[in-house]
Amino acid sequence: MAGEEDLSEDLLTQEGKLGNGDFTPPDGLCWVSVLSCLLLACSYVGSLYVWRSDLPRDHPVVIKRRFTSVLIVSGLSPLFVWTWREFTGVRTSSSLLALMGLRFEGIIPAVLLPLLLTMVLFLGPLTQVAMDCPWTFIDGVRVALDPCFWMLCLSDMRWLRNQVVAPLTEELVFRACMLPMLVPCAGPFTAIFTCPLFFGVAHFHHVIELLRFRQGTLSGIFLSAVFQFSYTAVFGAYTAFIFIRTGHLIGPVLCHSFCNYMGFPAISSALDHPQRLAVLCSYLLGVLLFLIFLFPFTDPFYYGSPTPVCSLTSSPSSLCLS
Repeated sequence: MAGEEDLSEDLLTQEGKLGNGDFTPPDGLCWVSVLSCLLLACSYVGSLYVWRSDLPRDHPVVIKRRFTSVLIVSGLSPLFVWTWREFTGVRTSSSLLALMGLRFEGIIPAVLLPLLLTMVLFLGPLTQVAMDCPWTFIDGVRVALDPCFWMLCLSDMRWLRNQVVAPLTEELVFRACMLPMLVPCAGPFTAIFTCPLFFGVAHFHHVIELLRFRQGTLSGIFLSAVFQFSYTAVFGAYTAFIFIRTGHLIGPVLCHSFCNYMGFPAISSALDHPQRLAVLCSYLLGVLLFLIFLFPFTDPFYYGSPTPVCSLTSSPSSLCLS
C-alpha cells in the first residue's frame, strides 16, 4: 500500500504540467496505463463468457446475450479512463468525453474523410464487386433507399453485431479509452502500435470456440488465430492512427463497420478473375492512392488542431501537426 501511495503522490505532482515543455512521464505512469488497458481488455472479452451456453457464437440467443454484456462493459469503460486520470493526476484543458473522441468540432469531415480514405484502400475489392454484381447502379441506389432493406438488416442479429455493435463497442474500448491512457507515457507514434496489441490479443478468444466446436484441425485453427491477430493488429493500428489524427471516434467506427462488411480482400479470386488485369490494376491503384491521401485526408486542420488526445503529450509529434 505504501508503494501505491508513493506512486500516486509522484504522479499527482505532475498535475497541470501537460502541455508544458518540462513535462516528462513520471515513474510508474506507463505501468499504470498498461495495466489499466489490460484490465479493460480482459473485462471486454470476459463479458462474452459470463453466459454459459452450448450454442455456437452465431446463434441469435448467444448474440443477444453478448450484446447485453459488451454494451454494459462499454458503457462503463469511460470510468476506467476517469479513474486512471484521477489516480495519475494527468490533466488537460479538454473534457473526458473530448479525449475519447466524443465532440462536435470537425464532425462532418470526421464522418466523411476517413471512410472515403478506407474505401480508396478497398478500390480493388469494390471494383471486383461492381464487375460481378448483376445489379445496375440505379438498382443499388433503390435498395439502399428502401426502408424494408434496412428493417431486414436490423432484424438480423449477425448484421447488427458485425456492422453496429462490434465496431461501436470495440472502437470505444480499444481506441477511445485506451489511447488517452497510452499517449501520455508512450507518445502518439508508439501508442498507435501498442494499442492494437490489446485488440489483437482480445480476438484470440475465437480460438476457444473453434476448439470447443471442433471447427477445423488444430494446425488450421492455430494458423487462423495467427492470421486474425496479425490482421486485427494492423487494422487496429490504422484506426488508432485515424483516432489520434482526427480526435474523433466516429471515423474509426465507420471504417471498422465498412471493413467488417467487405471482409479481407479476396486476392485469390482476383487472380482468377476473367478481367484479372483490370482488377489487379485497381488493387494497386487503390493502395497507391491510399498512401498518397493518408495524411491529407487525416490532417488535424480539418478536425480542430491539435486534437484533444494530442494535448496529452508535450513533445510535438508529426502525427499531431497539420
